[in-house]
Amino acid sequence: MALTPVQPQTPAFTAGMSALAGGFAGIFVGTANGSTGLGLAIGAVLLGALGFIFSALYKQEKPARWGVLALFVILGVAMAGIPGAVMGALFGWVFGWFIFWIATGNYRSKLPPYATSGQVLWHFTFRVICGAIFVFLITPILVVMPLSFNAEDFFTFTPEMLQFKAEGYSLKHYRDFFTNDDWQQALWNSVAIAPAATVLSVGFGTLAAIGLSQPHVPFRRAIMAILISPMIVPLIISAAGMYFFYSRIGLQGTYVGVVLAHAALGIPFVIITVTATLVGFDRSLTRAAANMGADPVTTFFKVQMPLILPGVISGGLFAFITSFDEVVVVLFVGSAGQKTLPWQMFTGLREQISPTILAVATILVVISIALLTTVEMLRRRSERLRGMSPS
Repeated sequence: MALTPVQPQTPAFTAGMSALAGGFAGIFVGTANGSTGLGLAIGAVLLGALGFIFSALYKQEKPARWGVLALFVILGVAMAGIPGAVMGALFGWVFGWFIFWIATGNYRSKLPPYATSGQVLWHFTFRVICGAIFVFLITPILVVMPLSFNAEDFFTFTPEMLQFKAEGYSLKHYRDFFTNDDWQQALWNSVAIAPAATVLSVGFGTLAAIGLSQPHVPFRRAIMAILISPMIVPLIISAAGMYFFYSRIGLQGTYVGVVLAHAALGIPFVIITVTATLVGFDRSLTRAAANMGADPVTTFFKVQMPLILPGVISGGLFAFITSFDEVVVVLFVGSAGQKTLPWQMFTGLREQISPTILAVATILVVISIALLTTVEMLRRRSERLRGMSPS
């Protein structure tokens, strides 16, 4: 596909696009300073003027971008000292790149030459919307993580933290987590429950996925709908149902009951990931193994399992995350002896506001990111094994 040749844009167009970007950023800066409208106006005027001025200097892009960066650093220092300088440098780097990305016409470099102005507008508008949604979802996490290093017992940024002073930061909340008996007992319960629930989820979920992938199984769709219903039914309903059922058979308030409940929540994730892996599975391999004299068990472990292993591991990781982070079901099914880490966090928020919760939340976020990164690596490996990706 031929790409659009790069052509410099007019100063008016560059100024207009820069003003839109500046106004959008100004909304956030102005809101943080108590004046949304003023921030929008200043951001639009400032970036619009810079876009108009530097659009004529697109051939001297490097020194001009350094000039934009220096300007924003100076403005940041004037507004908020060292923290403002850091944010100013970030804004200056981004907006310096953006102005020249527009001015040089590089924004169309990867689009087809026949793309209309409306198509180009929608192309980037869609990406801006996706980016805004991502920022909306990720911002709470980005706020919690630095707050976990607060030297004070507050849930807000102190002046010392905002000024990047060393005395404003501390590891005291992490020390409290690793030395407090209640938190350590909750951590131990989570570590004891989540792996056991994951093993059950992987075992039953994998077998169910393989069985339901067979075309001769009757009522496959109905069975699949029942098995994945824990993902669809509101969690509070599932928890209440498990409570009444387990209380009648003597499992309510026991370790086994909590493990079985979490396994039931994790099985749908395993079924979905393994079923997706089985879509590209070559069933002639199992028939060839049978023709060579291999029994079904040997065929499964020697032929089928190595090929669907990425899906099995991915489902297991999702099941582990579900069990490790779950709080509603364990409140109904568990007892004080099975108080997990999320349950302890819930109790801490309800009974005593402790910033240690922020440290625990940061640890859980790091664990979740590591597990999801592993899932993505396994997904790419699965695609390579099925010939869907060249690398």
